[in-house]
Amino acid sequence: MLFAIEEINNSTEILPGISLGYKIYDACGSTARSVSVALALTNGNEVLSALTEAPCTRPAQVQAIMGESSSSPCMAVATVVGPFHIPMISHFATCACLSDKTKYPSFLRTIPSDYYQSRALAQLVKHFGWTWVGAIRSNDDYGNYGMAIFTETAQHLGICLEYTVSFFRTDPPDKIQKIIDIFNASTSKVIVAFLSSVDMDVLIQELSNHNLTGYQWVGSEGWIFDSQIVAMDRHHILDGAVGLSIPKAHVNGMRDFILDVKLLNSSSNEMFPEFWETLFNCKFKQSKSSAGNQRECTGHEDLTGVQNSFTDMSLMPIFNNVYKGVYAVAHALHNILSCNKTCNNKVQLDPFTVS
Repeated sequence: MLFAIEEINNSTEILPGISLGYKIYDACGSTARSVSVALALTNGNEVLSALTEAPCTRPAQVQAIMGESSSSPCMAVATVVGPFHIPMISHFATCACLSDKTKYPSFLRTIPSDYYQSRALAQLVKHFGWTWVGAIRSNDDYGNYGMAIFTETAQHLGICLEYTVSFFRTDPPDKIQKIIDIFNASTSKVIVAFLSSVDMDVLIQELSNHNLTGYQWVGSEGWIFDSQIVAMDRHHILDGAVGLSIPKAHVNGMRDFILDVKLLNSSSNEMFPEFWETLFNCKFKQSKSSAGNQRECTGHEDLTGVQNSFTDMSLMPIFNNVYKGVYAVAHALHNILSCNKTCNNKVQLDPFTVS
């Protein structure tokens, strides 16, 4: 998002003379926190932090919200901002339920709905001649809606489900054991997994503990191309897995921008020390971090030799979805402000016209 905003603000072709501002919040995986932030943005009560002391002129109301990544938080936030016609653009929330414009009138996304993915997964299973399968889904809106569409389509295609179970990363051990028992007792050797990556992270550890190998996995886009899950699969449980993923994408200059982490190092950026300490497994002097890192950070560590989720460019298709969302807002503002060589600054911006 920062890359797209900086690119737009430095461009003379789009929004000339206009600078886009932003505020980034970490929802910490909490739907309640997401809604709280959305309410603050809607009321115009958000706390502003500027990188410089220069005055910042801005509309009284936020013009667009980028995010969330998951479907359930998106449903909650879209319900809050919808009556105010504030556009909410998600890069990774795929639940077909979010296409209901009566409930979520201002929700938009740069990723296809699961209305298509679920049907495509059923067609994929049919293509390989697998007519006796098991299914597991995330116990949230993403998994439940997605699996419901898959099940309906599979039945029309003559595919039979031996079992279908739900799973959530916070499930107690006894429920997880029941799922393991179902897998062990089943006669089907194909498992369709409509899971989020965080749920699959937990599930793969449990499957590894029980050495549940020998299954053909069919995965949704939530986890099928996640390199971190591949790295965790030490027992090769997911070997040979097939599924659907977001099309590959490349944005010129984005990789260099992401890897130039020194751009984050500003006095107003409170996240930088914690981020740097985690990235390089070191600790700054006078750091508030409680981590037991012993090596002292210099601030000049080299990122080129680091291999982790931050440097993983296989996520570029998701980055590209964020990039497209920011540009969609910018083009909308460009048209509303009647921009040519200059923009009409006298136009009163309204999120309804942006959406």
